[in-house]
Amino acid sequence: MDARLPLDIATLAWLAFGIGGVFGYAAQRSNFCTMGAIADIHIMEDWTRLRRWALAAATAVAGTTALQMGGLIDVHGSIYTGTRLIWLSHIVGGLLFGIGMTLASGCGAKTLVRLGNGNLKSLVVFVFLGLSAYMTLRGLFGGWRSAWLDPVAITLDSHQDLPSLIAARFALDPRSAWLACGGIAAGGLGLFALSSREMWRPAPLLGSVAIGATIVAGWYLSGHLGFLPEDPETLEPAFLATNSGRMESLSFVAPLAYTLDLLMLWTDKSRSVSLGIALSLGVVAGSLLAALLTRSFRIEGFRDAPDLARHLIGATLMGFGGVTALGCTIGQGLSGLSTLSLGAVLTVLAIAAGASLSIRVQLQNA
Repeated sequence: MDARLPLDIATLAWLAFGIGGVFGYAAQRSNFCTMGAIADIHIMEDWTRLRRWALAAATAVAGTTALQMGGLIDVHGSIYTGTRLIWLSHIVGGLLFGIGMTLASGCGAKTLVRLGNGNLKSLVVFVFLGLSAYMTLRGLFGGWRSAWLDPVAITLDSHQDLPSLIAARFALDPRSAWLACGGIAAGGLGLFALSSREMWRPAPLLGSVAIGATIVAGWYLSGHLGFLPEDPETLEPAFLATNSGRMESLSFVAPLAYTLDLLMLWTDKSRSVSLGIALSLGVVAGSLLAALLTRSFRIEGFRDAPDLARHLIGATLMGFGGVTALGCTIGQGLSGLSTLSLGAVLTVLAIAAGASLSIRVQLQNA
């Protein structure tokens, strides 16, 4: 990455808001939903929405690989590619998140999209997901996570992205490993997605590509435009306006916690709008715009007390699970997978398993 000056924080935040807006608009118009995709398979044996997710993932992998190969970003600056594989946290967190999103009618991203559509249930989920996530980052749940789950880990000899693992194992050139792994992953996902004629319609095709492209844009924004080669205070490399202090793309668990933190401590000058917060708010705005243009905006509330209870439990599980697993269906499922991280693969499989188990239980009890 070059040594040019990064953009100022306010500009970075507005660009993040725009990227989130594109995601929210595309997700609302294309009915993009990871939980819905898993439910469709179990209930109707319909793989259409999973193909949409696969095309978004293929786009994200291809674009991120291009940025990596072009030297515009370094994925090793993200939280997904460290040398320490916290495999138990990925599995347990993923399972709980998968269960939680079926109880709460969708993941963190879907919550923001539904909030833009006027769904008041999603506002409640937003608040409780954010609270649970904050408790897992710095509160009561965080003590459990750090004591029981995170210590169970494997320390690798290289970064945990598949190209680095393969390059180290077989003494290959890292660039060649990246090109091969990225090409195979993006190509395989893309072939699966586009093998159905249903996917060639404009709405699912353009919507999925747009969603995948926002992941790439997020990496470029935080990892290139917001990258500071040498912080004047610490003399260390820095990524501006990210809550983790690392390179970030779209994720919708921890940013919801930081959004609540900012709202509650607004007058604290040490708090500011981070890229994650701006992205999340942008998703709501983009979804709202799509809902207004299509006249689909509707105020919706809870049916009864049991419906409220299910959403509260689901939101709490998502907050704990998402932070523990280092991401959600978007944070790990698209952003993490785009770095070809082994931890992301474990988390995605665990989320799918948790959601599948929960859906089967609900179908049996229906």
